[in-house]
Amino acid sequence: MACRNRKYLKERHYKLVTTFSDLGLSDNILKAIDDVGYTTPTPIQEQAIPYVLQMRDVLGCAQTGTGKTAGFTLPMIEILANGRARARMPRSLILEPTRELATQVAENFRIYGKYHPALSMALLIGGENMGPQIKKLERGVDVLIATPGRLLDLFERGQIMLNDMKIFVIDEADRMLDMGFIPDIEKIAGLLPPMRQTLFFSATMPPEIRKLADRFLSNPKTVTVSPPASTGVNITHSLIDLPSTNDWHKREALRSLLRSHAVQNAFIFCNRKRDVAIVHKSLQKHGFNAGALHGDLDQSTRTETLDSFRAGDISLLVCSDVAARGLDIADV
Repeated sequence: MACRNRKYLKERHYKLVTTFSDLGLSDNILKAIDDVGYTTPTPIQEQAIPYVLQMRDVLGCAQTGTGKTAGFTLPMIEILANGRARARMPRSLILEPTRELATQVAENFRIYGKYHPALSMALLIGGENMGPQIKKLERGVDVLIATPGRLLDLFERGQIMLNDMKIFVIDEADRMLDMGFIPDIEKIAGLLPPMRQTLFFSATMPPEIRKLADRFLSNPKTVTVSPPASTGVNITHSLIDLPSTNDWHKREALRSLLRSHAVQNAFIFCNRKRDVAIVHKSLQKHGFNAGALHGDLDQSTRTETLDSFRAGDISLLVCSDVAARGLDIADV
């Protein structure tokens, strides 16, 4: 008996590794996950997916890079696989603060929903022709991924009805706050049926965001996941002491830094869109292969710039924080 107890005490310290198959996902979704090459869920996925499948409201605090998007897209595909949307009456809505983030979430649905061909999706973002978006809505959409402005525009034109919504996702809520989208989100939430599942995700949880979550969520399950470190473990931080605060000195120091480190690819962040344009022009003038990304650019230009950066045709991407947050660019 004593030996068995010692064995039990020893074994209880082992932590069983959770796999995606342990989370209640169907074979078709597991096959899509396997095609991508993932074997083990991240902490946010492990915690959030079962709650979403149980149709519980979820309050998630997780930063970019934690696998948050798959934490809600995977169970949503599972839930929405049963049923069919009616014309102009989508069954689920995901709100994103920027066109780039909305596009990335749409790509997630394409990847993980590849074995659910009957599941339909529409991406509603500004800067693109409304015509194709309206045609998709007319055919019926299961998953609607949108930025707040374009969604409200189409609603006010009578092109979409929101009273059949089963799942409502607010992603990057703190960024929505920074960009002034909270009134739009409140208006959109008021157009949805009260009996719905709401999933609310934010990288940070300041008091304003917590109050917003309390208004939208009903008895939610809270999931909080912190990354291993608040900053990238492979990033070296440096501080450059300049002789003055003159912008010319800053740009000169940036060029010197890029040359001395033989930088192959990099993000260069600016606080203002005007600064993005100035720094971008300066780098190009001095022979650097640079592109620019900010909110005032039209969607086709933004998409083309990102594609060029991903392909390596552009080495340096000068961008505003709002436009670039959450972008998934390999090897940068």
